[in-house]
Amino acid sequence: MLDIIFSKSPLGRLPAEVVGGRGGSVKKVVSFAARHEKKIRGTVEVTIVGEKKIKSLNAKYRGKNKVTDVLSFSWLEGGEMPGNFLGQIFICYPQIVRQAKEYKILVEEEFARMLVHGLLHLVGYDHIKDKDAKKMFALQEKIIKKHL
Repeated sequence: MLDIIFSKSPLGRLPAEVVGGRGGSVKKVVSFAARHEKKIRGTVEVTIVGEKKIKSLNAKYRGKNKVTDVLSFSWLEGGEMPGNFLGQIFICYPQIVRQAKEYKILVEEEFARMLVHGLLHLVGYDHIKDKDAKKMFALQEKIIKKHL
């Protein structure tokens, strides 16, 4: 089972895409992801942030002083956490909106895609090597296309 906890957004009210959008599609996508990838279990905290915060986190933890769409931090890295905590995901909402416009898709779809992307990172998927990227992105898109 997967529990998603949305932290209070520093942007104010949570965007409609987060709290349900068109009939809760984001929740359906996340549920499907957890059913499809058995390692996605536990509690995940999701924080919706602006550009300043995501840029700061990206610089601090990845050495990249630029805005990004999503960052994931596994609570399992470097040891075990008590309970069923899986990790924390930060999503930059303004970046998601820009990407949706660029790709000519709904913001809800891009938000769901980046949430699934973050979940896959939490359970060990990565896209540094081409072989791993193909595997991760194929699974990500399979999950997204199945439910949106």
